[in-house]
Amino acid sequence: MTNLDLWPIGNCQVSALIDRTGRFVWGCVPRVDGDPLFSALVGGDEPEAGYWEIALEGVVSVEQRYLRNAPILVSRHTDAAGNAIEVTDFCPRFQRLGRVYRPVAFARIVKPVAGSPRIRVKLRPTCGWGKGCKTRIGGSNHLRYLVEPMTLRLTTTAPVGMVEEERVFRVEKPLHFFLGPDESFSGDVAETVDDMLLNSLAEWQHWVRGLAIPLEWQEVVIRSAITLKLCQHEETGAIVAALTTSIPEHAGSQRNWDYRYCWIRDAYYTVQALNRLGALDVLETYLGYLRNIVDDARAEPRGGHIQPLYGVLGEATLEEREAPDLAGYRGMGPVRVGNQAYEQVQHDAYGQIVLSNVQAFFDQRLYRIAGIEDFEALERVGERAWQYHDSPDAGLWELRTRQSVHTYSVAMCWAACDRLANAAHVLGLEERRAFWQHRADTIRATVFDKAWREETNRFSATFSGDDLDASLLQLLEMRFLAPDDPRFTDTLAAVEAGLRRGSTMLRYDTEDDFGLPETAFNFCTFWLIEALHITGRTEEARALFEEMLTRRTAAGLLSEDIDPVTGELWGNYPQTYSLVGMINCAVLLSKPWSSIR
Repeated sequence: MTNLDLWPIGNCQVSALIDRTGRFVWGCVPRVDGDPLFSALVGGDEPEAGYWEIALEGVVSVEQRYLRNAPILVSRHTDAAGNAIEVTDFCPRFQRLGRVYRPVAFARIVKPVAGSPRIRVKLRPTCGWGKGCKTRIGGSNHLRYLVEPMTLRLTTTAPVGMVEEERVFRVEKPLHFFLGPDESFSGDVAETVDDMLLNSLAEWQHWVRGLAIPLEWQEVVIRSAITLKLCQHEETGAIVAALTTSIPEHAGSQRNWDYRYCWIRDAYYTVQALNRLGALDVLETYLGYLRNIVDDARAEPRGGHIQPLYGVLGEATLEEREAPDLAGYRGMGPVRVGNQAYEQVQHDAYGQIVLSNVQAFFDQRLYRIAGIEDFEALERVGERAWQYHDSPDAGLWELRTRQSVHTYSVAMCWAACDRLANAAHVLGLEERRAFWQHRADTIRATVFDKAWREETNRFSATFSGDDLDASLLQLLEMRFLAPDDPRFTDTLAAVEAGLRRGSTMLRYDTEDDFGLPETAFNFCTFWLIEALHITGRTEEARALFEEMLTRRTAAGLLSEDIDPVTGELWGNYPQTYSLVGMINCAVLLSKPWSSIR
């Protein structure tokens, strides 16, 4: 039975998740939001298809590790007699002919490392969300898989007949597998795939070398940063919330959502974290994606409306449906494709659009510094923030059956106006600076008037009630409140008392569309860690951070949710929010580099 102890590989075009036995159990083509070629992760307890297995006969152990500073996985399989193989898995990504080569392709290299190992290869892709794919032998060294919307070809130096019929055979020399577009493989297969491996490793290590990482928790930060980059569809700049769909928030919850899309909110937090590490390439390509979103929103009939999420190509319509041929993660369906939240009203998106863009007015390192035209486009977003700042919405937790005026959303609208004032100032537009600052001050006063509760001495998550919500901690990160403001410290105390469960934090503890939440939200725990540190409780923050790091998978990653009692991970994986939390906390809590000099 597959759990979430999975290892991602990818190239910012496609990705795959590999389980602890070395099987590919999840991966979509031709991009992250496509049809799963490998669907076993959500195919039930014993799926007949949807995976790619290279199994050592009589295997008793599998040891796995990433190559240093790269999303390239090495799995060592050993049997009881000591026979062993190593399987190296990666998706090619490197500079070629003046551009990045990142094909819709998966590569595997099998090497005998001890004794006389025998293996069986099972490549059983799925098509049409869980249905079988037709195959036929295409030649002496390849197989073709008729996949929609593209036919894939497995080119290999292994005996094709043995692979086709899933027979056991001995490995006496390195074997190479390249599953990619249905094209003739030019050149020597083994040499070419070996070169792809070396070039991909060099490309990733070069990227990591440019990161400004903290002194402490370097491996945590590097692995999180690499995986966040894998969540970006590099062609457009879109950043998806996770690589998977329909991993439930807890057993039988029906909280099974498709996260393979770009939430404006999630992408903002991702860019913010990677900016702290100096990963400008992710910021620049995402800013291009946002500019297209803003341009489309200005066109009729949208009138400036910004959705909470979009497709990786900027698609506005993401109709939600269920895939009946897939039983679900551990049989806990449904498996959903698309996400109806695109229809929701979530006013915080206006703030996140502006917050993501405002750096471009200040950062001289960027190829393209934002100017007057960009500011005027963002002003239209600010107008929407001003117009709707005190209107009900679904909130950042995307409640499907009710709306309220959410304090987090209103504060994000304040941030939109406040940061527009900052951008106007750097452009020398003092009248516009005063205009937007006045609006920001007005929204700020509204929050103090409508969200503060004298009777409980804290902010409420909504204007209409007296609700606790972990998002109130973000009033500090937004710079809406100062760390020593008693209104924040009192709110922090209330949130911690009401929502903390041991070493984890709930989003909220009231019933929603699906009843009471049972799992904690990892990102909220990292919010708590940040707040503890900034308000002077650093030792507590460090201890809680270290404890959270023990919850990671063997790959060093986290999913969206965690059971506060058992520590089991739930929710889509790997989750950008959780990776962002690890980066932010490590940067905040680490000792400075000067401490070792």
